[in-house]
Amino acid sequence: MKRILLLLFLLLTLSNSFAQVVKGRVFDENKQPLPGANIYFDGTTIATISDENGNFTLSYGSKLNSILAISFIGYQTQFLNNFNSDKELIIYLKIATNSLNEVVIKKDRFSRKQKLQLFREQFLGRTATAKKAKILNEDDIYFDYDEATKTLKAYSDKPLLIKNDLLGYKITYELVDFEANFYQLSIESTHVQRCFYAGLTRFEEVNSDKKIIKLREECYKGSQLHFFRTIASKSWEKENFRLYVGRLPVNPLQHFLITNDKGNTKVQVKKQTQQLTKSVAIFSVLYKEKLQSKMILETESFYIDKYGINSNIEYIVFSGYMSDQKVGEMLPVNYGIE
Repeated sequence: MKRILLLLFLLLTLSNSFAQVVKGRVFDENKQPLPGANIYFDGTTIATISDENGNFTLSYGSKLNSILAISFIGYQTQFLNNFNSDKELIIYLKIATNSLNEVVIKKDRFSRKQKLQLFREQFLGRTATAKKAKILNEDDIYFDYDEATKTLKAYSDKPLLIKNDLLGYKITYELVDFEANFYQLSIESTHVQRCFYAGLTRFEEVNSDKKIIKLREECYKGSQLHFFRTIASKSWEKENFRLYVGRLPVNPLQHFLITNDKGNTKVQVKKQTQQLTKSVAIFSVLYKEKLQSKMILETESFYIDKYGINSNIEYIVFSGYMSDQKVGEMLPVNYGIE
C-alpha cells in the first residue's frame, strides 16, 4: 500500500508551483505524434488534448500541487511533477502491457455480481447522490478475493469511465489500487473493516445548471477539500467547523501553527499537542454541529496549496463523515476557484 501511495502522492513537491502555462508534444515510441492525447492535472477539470502534431498548451493557476498526467488509449500513462515549465515538454508514451495477465484470479465462494456490488458501494459510495453515479465500463474490472486474509482486490487495465449526472461531471479514473478488508469472511459492506483505493482522476464538466450547482455546493460543504481550505484560511468559525480533543472543544490555533511558505500554507502540529504514540495527534472534527469526523495525523507537518490539496495525504487518516464521501460525491480540487 505504501508503495502505491508513494507513486501517487510523494511525487508532490512545491518546486513548480509558480508556473501558469505548460507546453509540450506527445509522441509514441517510434517518435510519431499522438494526436488526441489527454493532458490533465490529477483531480481537476484543468485539461487539454494534443493536436494533430502532438502539440499541447495547458494553462493553469499558480501554486497547483497536483500531478500532470499524459494518457492515450493503449499506452501507459506518464506522470510528471518536477518539470520546467519554461521548456517545452517532450513526452514519449510506451505501449501498455496487460498487467492483468500477471494476476492469478483464485476461485472463491462469492459471485462477480456480489463483488461488483461491494465495489460500487465502497468506491462510488452509498449515499443517494453516489448511487446515481454509474461506471460505464464495469466489464473492465477484475476481482480477486483472498479468503485467508478476507481481502477483496480490484484491478482494471483501462481507466474507469464514470458518469455522474447529478453533479454534472464525466470522470476518468485510472485505478491504481483497490483493497477492502473484512471483519469476517463476507462480501457485505456492513462487514468492511477498512477500504483503501487510489488512482488518478480527470473531471470533465458536462452540465452546470442551477440544480447541479446547488448539489455540488452541498457535497463540498463539510468535505475534506472544504476542511483543508478552512485550515489554510484559519476561518473555522466562518466555515462552521469545530475542533475537539477528546470531548473538549479547542481553539485550532492553539494546536496548529499556520505559516506561509513560498505561497503555500505550512501546517505544523504544536509540540504540546503531539502524542507519544505512532499517531502524532488525534482530533475530532464537527461540521455544523452535526457531521462528525475523526482525523488521525501521523505527521508533524504538511502543506496545503491554494486549492486545498495537502502534501502528506498518506499520513492523514479520516473516519466518519469525511471518509464516507467517495468518488460518487467527489468534486474536482479546483472547484470554486478560478
